[in-house]
Amino acid sequence: MTILKTWTPARALTARAQSARAQSARALSACVLALFCALAALTALPTPAMAVQPDEVLSDPALEARARELSKGLRCLVCRNENIDESNAELARDLRILVRERLVEGDSNGEVIDFVVERYGEYVLLRPTTSGANWLLWAAGPLMLLLALMVAAGYMRGRGRAAGDADQALSDEEQARLSQILDE
Repeated sequence: MTILKTWTPARALTARAQSARAQSARALSACVLALFCALAALTALPTPAMAVQPDEVLSDPALEARARELSKGLRCLVCRNENIDESNAELARDLRILVRERLVEGDSNGEVIDFVVERYGEYVLLRPTTSGANWLLWAAGPLMLLLALMVAAGYMRGRGRAAGDADQALSDEEQARLSQILDE
């Protein structure tokens, strides 16, 4: 024989309390999971790690600051779009040492940059100049955009004319047949 439990207000409160506890536990676990995912995403973001070794750092803070500023504008020739302070490549290390040696010798910032460009080419600059043949590279993007807009406008004009010509090209018989088909 089974005994049926009858409903009582105390049992209803207990059921509600258990449901509320379960909901709060789910909400807490969702918050913990969201926090964990946010922390994982933050640690996965690339951070600019300076690859400058302690033996490369100059003892004079003013010269070191100038070297860091110059290094921000010089490209690592191995890593492509990474400046030499952030690159761990041997060539980047050599360039960092070269910049610091030139500064210690008394070169100005412009002289150091000119020396590096003369030695490695203008590709070593992260922001190339707009002089010489580089003006073509700087102007190529806007010129291509203008060319694409002109081609698109010509295409749209030709397409508009073709649509107008198609309506006028129907003879009276064809127009009557078309009207008959559309009426059906």
